[in-house]
Order: sequence, then C-alpha cells, then structure tokens
Amino acid sequence: MEAFYIILLVGTVLVLAAAFSSLLAFRFGAPLLLVFLSIGLLAGVDGLGIRFENYSFTFMLGSLALAIILFDSGFGTSLHSFRIAAVPALTLASVGVLLTAGVFGVAAKYFLGFSWLEGFLLGSIVASTDAAAVFFLLRIGGINIRDKVRSTLEVESGTNDPMAIFLTIALSELLATGQGFGGLDLHFAVMFLEEMGLGVIFGLLGGLMIVWVLNRFTSDRGLAPILVLTLALLVFAFTGAMGGSGFLAVYVAGIYSGNRKMFAKHQITRFNEGLTWLAQIIMFLVLGLLATPSQFPILLVPAIGLALFLIFVARPIAVWISLMAYDFTQQEIGFLSWVGLRGAVSILLAITPILSGAENGSVFFNVTFIIVLVSLLLQGWTIKPVARYLGLIIPPRIGAVDKLELDLPGKATHELISYRVLKDSPILSGERIPRWAMPSLVIRDGRSLRYQYAGRLRENDQVYLFVTPNYTKLLDRLFASRVPVDDDDAEFFGAFAISPTRPATELDLAYGPGLLSATEQAMTIGELMHSRLGGKTEYADRMRFGSIVLIVRETDELDHVTKIGVSLEPVEPATKLPIFINMREIAHRIRDQIRKYRGKPVPGRPSA
Repeated sequence: MEAFYIILLVGTVLVLAAAFSSLLAFRFGAPLLLVFLSIGLLAGVDGLGIRFENYSFTFMLGSLALAIILFDSGFGTSLHSFRIAAVPALTLASVGVLLTAGVFGVAAKYFLGFSWLEGFLLGSIVASTDAAAVFFLLRIGGINIRDKVRSTLEVESGTNDPMAIFLTIALSELLATGQGFGGLDLHFAVMFLEEMGLGVIFGLLGGLMIVWVLNRFTSDRGLAPILVLTLALLVFAFTGAMGGSGFLAVYVAGIYSGNRKMFAKHQITRFNEGLTWLAQIIMFLVLGLLATPSQFPILLVPAIGLALFLIFVARPIAVWISLMAYDFTQQEIGFLSWVGLRGAVSILLAITPILSGAENGSVFFNVTFIIVLVSLLLQGWTIKPVARYLGLIIPPRIGAVDKLELDLPGKATHELISYRVLKDSPILSGERIPRWAMPSLVIRDGRSLRYQYAGRLRENDQVYLFVTPNYTKLLDRLFASRVPVDDDDAEFFGAFAISPTRPATELDLAYGPGLLSATEQAMTIGELMHSRLGGKTEYADRMRFGSIVLIVRETDELDHVTKIGVSLEPVEPATKLPIFINMREIAHRIRDQIRKYRGKPVPGRPSA
C-alpha cells in the first residue's frame, strides 16, 4: 500500500504540474503539448530519476487516450464542416500519408544508414499529423481562418492515424519476420480495406447506438457523460476485436453522435473537453517519462536534419500533390503543409518496432521523439504568425458572444438559450428580437423579470429565449459584441464591393472578354462564384477571375452570397517559386503565357 500511495502521489503531482503550467503556456503562447512532454522528460530517468520502461503499458494507455481524444474531436466537428472538407481531407489522410512516408523514407535511409524497409517504416511512424496538437492549436489558439481550411486540417488529423497505424504495423511485421518487401502481397491490401471499411461501418453503427441509448435510457444528467464515454470505448474495442480500425470507428461515431439531438448534450460536451485535457496530459507525461534524453546526443544531428526535411520537404510535397486538384490558394496549401504537427501518435507508433523486437527499435523511438520535439517547437510556436504572414487570418464575422444552451426534457422542438447582453451589441443598440424567437425571462441585478415587463434591455442582462434549432446563429449576431473591423477593409475584402445579382457578363466585359463559358454567360456574379467554388460559398472565400480576385464579404443564413468584394490585384504569392499552386491556377498561367506569346493582352491587365 505504501508503494501504491507513493506512485499515486507522484502521478497526481505531475498532472497538477502540467495543469498549472498550462496557465503560463497560455500567457507566453507556448505549445501546451510541448510543455506536458517536457515535464515528463524532466521527471524521467535523466531528470528527477523516475525510471519507467513499460512499453506495452504505454502503448495501451496511449491508445486509450488517443481514442478518447479522437471521439471528442469528432463530437465537436459539425457535419457542415465535415462535408465541405471531407474529400480533400481524406485525400490528405490517405494519399498524403503514403507520399509523406515514401519521400521521408528515402531521406531516412541515407541520414541514418537504414535499409529501405527501415527507412519507410520510420516514414510511416512520422507520416500522420497529431490530432491532439492540431485540434488544440486551431480551436484554442485563437486562429481565425477560412472554415474550409480549418475543417480540412481537423478532419485530416482525425482520419489519418488509421493509415499511419496500418503502415507501421505492416512494415514492422515484415521487418521482424525478415521477409522484407517480398512479403508484401494481396493480403495486406485486403487487410487494409477490411480495417477501414469495418471502421466506417462500426463507427456509424456505434454512433447510432450512442444516440439511441442516450435518448431512451438515461434519466440522470450526471450519468449521461459516463455512459457516452463507455459506449465510445465499446465501439473502439469491439471494432478492433473484429479486425477493423478502432481509431477510425470512434472518430466516425463521434461525428455522428455529435451532430444529433441527444439528452444532456451540453453536459456531455463539457465532460468530454475535461476528459480530453486529462487524456492529453497523461499521454504526453507518460511518453516523456519513457524517453531517455542521455541517448539523444548520438542521434541529434541526423534526427534534427530529418525533422527539418519532414517539415520543409516531405510534408509540403505530399500536401501539394494531394491538394493540387482542389480549389485551394497557394497561401492555403502552404499553410496546410506547415500545420503538419507531429505528436503523441508518432511517439506511440515508434514503440511498435521495440515491441516487435526490431534490431534498431531504440533508434526508431529516439529519432521520432526528437522529430516530435522539433515539430512542436518550430511549427507549434509559429502557426499563428505563419497564418498572419500568408494573409489567412480573416476578420471575425461577429464579436464575442456570452451564450449558454440548456437542454429541454423529452422530444422538444425548441431549444432554450440564454444570452448575456454585452456592451456595443446590436440588441443593446435597439435591434429587435425576431418574431420566431420567444423571449421568456430576463435576469437583471439578481431579480427575475418576465420579458414583456423588463422594458429596454440593459448591459449584463441575462435573457432566456426559446428558439427553433439551426436559428441560433442569427441570434448570435444580435447579442455579440461589436466587431472591431471595418466592413470596407480593403486589405482583406478588396478595394470596393459589387452586387452578386449583377450579370456575370458585365464582369467579363470589364476584366475579359473571353473568361466565361457559354453556360456561365447566363449566370449572375454570385452564381458564378457559387459554381466555380464547387457549389458551396463561405464567408471570406476567394476566386480568381483573370487578374482580379472576387471575395465573399457577406452571406445570409442560407449561405447565399449577399456582398462581394473586388481586389484589383491578385493576392501576393506565398513564395516566388512556382509551388503550392492548384490545377486551376496552372491553367490560368498557361493561358496567360499563350496570350503573351500570341501578342494578345492578358485579361484584366492593361496592354503595353
């Protein structure tokens, strides 16, 4: 019992140290996951002297923590975000992982003197982005970028682990058995399809089960989060036992259940957030304890070289090739390639060669650990500055909102929402609450007032309203604080605005002619943008038209474009080199060069 209390004491002290260190990390902008990892290193065998060498336990604990993190990641991903980013994100999660592993594997062979199989195994270990790192930095780091870019990163980080895990386990098996690449056969392809297919199927069925159970068998709000967590882990374990990818299944189950009406959903969300924090802290602390920094110096130079190669060569090449067919700008592809953080998943996978008895097992682990440290230091600390440098930070659509959503019993068709009236909010300036919203109560200075007797709303009033689901975003605008951005901000939204209802032919006459197809000539400017942007337009979307750029300034509640900005000069390229440009941009440049060669003026530019 004495040993148990000592272990528990040390463990709780480390978790508390990590939790309190997060306050300093927030203040100085340090990547929190790096802080957690560093505390584990300081407490380890080369620090305070805690010796921890249980690789099997660490792998199981890390897998459990990762399942919790992935479920929460999926639970917080809206179906809208998943839809707009699913295809490019899944391309990155499959083709991108393969390309990263392949390009990096070539470098690993020569940097470390590995065999080809060992090089590609190390490439598979570090090929996936870390869901914990990406979700934390994007959701908590205050980076306001275009929704499609953010969603692509989040969905990619949530879905690329199964591919990396499959590659790592398959190559580790080939290395341990001595078969080499000759052991690759149709069996591995069938096994991959089986894992991914079962992961998706059991994930959807698991999401259905979670929603069904919560809405029928739960009467205690305090029990609901525990029940959801248990069911999510059941999906994870059952899928793995049946030969599927448990990580993919638990992520899919999170997306499905998180986008359905559920009992005590807000309590579940808060519980998941807290549990995810704990899972991240424990996972990174244990991985830090497992490392032996005194073994790092002999591998430091090649490992740092490989980390830089991964950041500046392998990941950018993989992202560019994977996304070339999609409508991302040069800046956005550059940013997507930069936010390829490596974290706990890579370190966990680096344990696999050790467990399989590979000859260079410790080398895989130590090199991977150094690569993760470099990634968190270099990329984790610079994501926001890089986004700002590339011009991807977009002005907020609305200011801050102080909102609380409350569950109603039974199958209510309305939601109860509470807003605190903020200074400079439109509702305080005289804007009226829409007729479809039903205000019922106002809390003012500790007193409860019926809305119709409360008079004009005042700052800090707490207003309770019944509202139909999916309309809350409209109310958010009424109760939000003032946006500190001018509507005619030329730096981001262009020099002037045009109406989306004007004929597209007018745009063609001014900046063409000859830029419209026969079908597009009958469209309005708004319809043209909607068509060329893949049938979906978002706030701050951009579309090149000749040498100008059209920018979505405003959309309505149905995501129809209501105002378009015009930038007379294209956005400055992310780099002078012709990289990170998509197929549409390549076609534009080829057409411009042909026009120059034939002596014709380039559309939108004055002739010499």
